[in-house]
Amino acid sequence: MAKIVMLTFDVEQDCPPFAKGKRGMEEGLPRVMDLLEEFNIRGTFLFTGRIAEEFPELARRAGKKHELGCHGLEHERFDRLNFDEAEHRLTEAKKILSRFGDVVSFRAPNFQFPVGYYSILAKLGFLVDSTKAKHKGWRRGVVEINGVLEVPATTTSIITRLPWAIQRGFHRRFESPVVYIFHPWEFVKMSRKLRPDCWFGTGEGAVEKLRQLIEFHLDGGARFMTLGEFYGEYQKLKRDVD
Repeated sequence: MAKIVMLTFDVEQDCPPFAKGKRGMEEGLPRVMDLLEEFNIRGTFLFTGRIAEEFPELARRAGKKHELGCHGLEHERFDRLNFDEAEHRLTEAKKILSRFGDVVSFRAPNFQFPVGYYSILAKLGFLVDSTKAKHKGWRRGVVEINGVLEVPATTTSIITRLPWAIQRGFHRRFESPVVYIFHPWEFVKMSRKLRPDCWFGTGEGAVEKLRQLIEFHLDGGARFMTLGEFYGEYQKLKRDVD
């Protein structure tokens, strides 16, 4: 069976909260979208509501040519918010993002989202989440949580910034479905004054490594999907089994 690969992008300001710029939005995200569209691949672009307001053309492009998802309202830590405040912020974010396309996917900033809050996602019409992460210790795989399909991230984006000869071995071992995480700021050269994970491997080299990653999986016969498309595939398989 062909490996399923999902390219997901947390669309936010530059390396929050350690930087304040938005060069990733101004320069990095258009480069990424151009690359994916060159290969006729749809990515999942999880915007914060505020970034979508500030960069409406990019949000609209994501909604039209890719999948537009939600990454909170202002890159807030949901584990530091009470239930009502979390619901308020998610409602506002969904309202903003829905101007630019259908929004069914979500990932919480910093991989922090209380299990009890999944009912908010279901109430607001989110179908799929990718907040849990294998590199953060998640071992349950793809599961349903309070009416939302959890599709865990496979690896940290540091892996995809390593030299290609090193990271290629990781890609061979990753089990399907493979969910990669990227950020627009990774595709511009970030200042070395920031902490190392904010600048290591960023810039044009990251664009080329993304190209190599795509070609690697295409050569291996992988199927590229968005989170929303995977949800549809999962539900279809589930019905067939039943």
